[in-house]
Amino acid sequence: MTKMKTSIGRRTFLKTSALAGGGFMLSFSWLAGCKPAPDMVELPKEWFELNGYLKIGDNGLVTIMSPNPEIGQNVKTSMPMLVAEELDVDWKNVIVEQAPLNTSVFTRQLAGGSQSISQGWKSLRMAGATARNMLREAAAKTWGVPVDEITTEASMLYHKASGKSASYGEMASAAAKVEVPKEVELKNNSDFKIIGTSRNNVDGKKIVTGQPLFGLDYKQQGMLIAMIAHPPAFGMRLKSVDDSQARAMPGIKDVFTIKTYPEDYAQQWCDVDSFPELVVVVGNTTWEVMNARKALKLEWEQFQDHEISSSTFWGTTVKIKVPGGLENSAQHNQVMATASKSAKVVRKDGNPEAVFKKAAKVVERSYSAPFLAHNTMEPMNFFANVTSDKAELVGPIQTPEFMEKSIAARLGLPLEKIDIQMTRQGGGFGRRLYGHFLVEAAVISQKINAPVKLIYTREDDMSFGVYRPAYHARYKAALDENNKLIGFHVNAGGIPESPLFANRFPAGAVENYLAESWTAPSNISVGAFRAPASNFIAGAEQSFLDEVAEAAGKDPIQFRLELLDRALNNPVGERNDYEAKRLMGVLELVRSKSNWGQDMPNIHRGVSAYFCHDSYVAHVIDLAMENGKPRVEKVHCAVDCGIVVNPIAATNLVEGGSVDGIGHAMYSGLTFTNGTPDQTNFNKYRLIRHKEAPKAIEVHFVESTVDPTGLGEPPFPPVIGALANALYKATGKRHYSQPYLGETITLG
Repeated sequence: MTKMKTSIGRRTFLKTSALAGGGFMLSFSWLAGCKPAPDMVELPKEWFELNGYLKIGDNGLVTIMSPNPEIGQNVKTSMPMLVAEELDVDWKNVIVEQAPLNTSVFTRQLAGGSQSISQGWKSLRMAGATARNMLREAAAKTWGVPVDEITTEASMLYHKASGKSASYGEMASAAAKVEVPKEVELKNNSDFKIIGTSRNNVDGKKIVTGQPLFGLDYKQQGMLIAMIAHPPAFGMRLKSVDDSQARAMPGIKDVFTIKTYPEDYAQQWCDVDSFPELVVVVGNTTWEVMNARKALKLEWEQFQDHEISSSTFWGTTVKIKVPGGLENSAQHNQVMATASKSAKVVRKDGNPEAVFKKAAKVVERSYSAPFLAHNTMEPMNFFANVTSDKAELVGPIQTPEFMEKSIAARLGLPLEKIDIQMTRQGGGFGRRLYGHFLVEAAVISQKINAPVKLIYTREDDMSFGVYRPAYHARYKAALDENNKLIGFHVNAGGIPESPLFANRFPAGAVENYLAESWTAPSNISVGAFRAPASNFIAGAEQSFLDEVAEAAGKDPIQFRLELLDRALNNPVGERNDYEAKRLMGVLELVRSKSNWGQDMPNIHRGVSAYFCHDSYVAHVIDLAMENGKPRVEKVHCAVDCGIVVNPIAATNLVEGGSVDGIGHAMYSGLTFTNGTPDQTNFNKYRLIRHKEAPKAIEVHFVESTVDPTGLGEPPFPPVIGALANALYKATGKRHYSQPYLGETITLG
């Protein structure tokens, strides 16, 4: 067992018997020095690193709070499983609730970076283990026996020598009087009973029966509906408004302009917003407001070059250049084709320039991908009720802890007067990391002095930003006369962010290696998209490695394994941020499970493997051609994400990520004409259809004792490369630009 300290000293860290029926509650925080919540009785001086709380009622039911936003990744099931495991509770006695936003108790209430399980792995288990120890101590004192003789199983306490037993509910009140132990022992992996077993989504029944869970479901008495009108193009701002006709329409309460973020406002990293000045229509119903918005007569004008200040995720302030003008995709393509000449060297091993001059063979290829829209199933929306002394907000947001600060600053209210309640989200994929729509709702409510729900249409959502950047990468590989890879050069960048990870594979596996990065400014707002940057660079890199393997006359899996063997046994450089053995492991597993090398009539196969978010994923795609069109018959996937907490949920994430990656690579792209998105709804922005999804997806997890790592994002990037490589085998044509079916970008 692993011993972990719960607190410094012997102070009681949190106890209360104030719950109805003499229940027992433990509450936890990640950081020392946090202010205690007002319902605590004995206030702690110190906190150990936990983020969640549990309640045990006198009837034996256990309520476990899930602290992080739920966007479909099923953390609302998997995070409470960690607590329940160490508590030794019967899962059927567990009730899971969404924890409220409370920065006095919780931190990192964030859905992003595939970090929920890995961040909570030890701390949430510690929560359960601490509660279990206090229950054992209570039973020992009640029965007058040594605590070491008290055992637990499935929500029950036992003293085998005397034959005494009690439920957790019966001991809850007594446990509330027990001092918190200085340290607790966590279970050995071999003793897990809940972790590693499949548990169904705790909201599953509510979802399939249509019960209110999502932001769009939320209603409150007296609530009005608000919608916004924003500039039709990036690079433009509001000039004038004629709202006379709209104001006279049925059900309309008001029409006015707002500034989401004033010019002197200090933005956070999550306050991304290209259109801070908006026209707002408020009325009784969505239909009435939509019709009134159409009646607005608006004039727009171009803005000039300017700068905005924003803080990064880590708190440093940066200046962001926002160029004026109306941008076009044709111009973007020209910029990406030439900007690589100004790239900066970010890693250099050996003497790549020299080996390229003497190479027996050089392979050089370029890859590109367009902007992408997130297109969550549930468009942006938020409820706000702002009064003179408080702000109540309810809706779908991935960054409630950060947006609480934005709301407080924008409204001029103390932080403790801001109440953000999290609903389940109909998709996020990074889009709901950026909460300008939440601020908009709050400002609208404050101005009209009424509860309001702000609703975006699909067209609003797609034309407002925030998008995945447009990317470009140029690769060169040098082979010697024995077809050994002796030099590797990658030059990558994007508008306006670079996708390059200079220290990932094949860095560390090639003696002479050069990585260069560049960016080009834009007034089009961008942000994180599922597996940021990896979602492009993985496909480009893995497509290129296949072409290099072909030039070397080697099997693509064996070619990668040989490179990884060098990185494992004789690595180049000291900054390689992946474990070669684990990347080799998923390649070997997918090779075995897919029967790689076996002749399969009419099936064309592609392989890919990639590391991101601390996890390793390899794909093999089986593709067939039907009536001249590609059809993905099967996806084989091998994953090393450490210990798998909830296998059914993990499998769902891998399946979903694989389908998502295939769909975006095959069909999706967002282009611009004079600053205006050319695709504003699904009739033009192509997503994968049900009939186009793989007929089968086979998921295999590497058996591991490593603490869990990310899973929501890692399956997305590598499947794109496997798809490109399978398409080549099927058609004889290499694909260098996304979307693969409908390439619109050709770069040198």
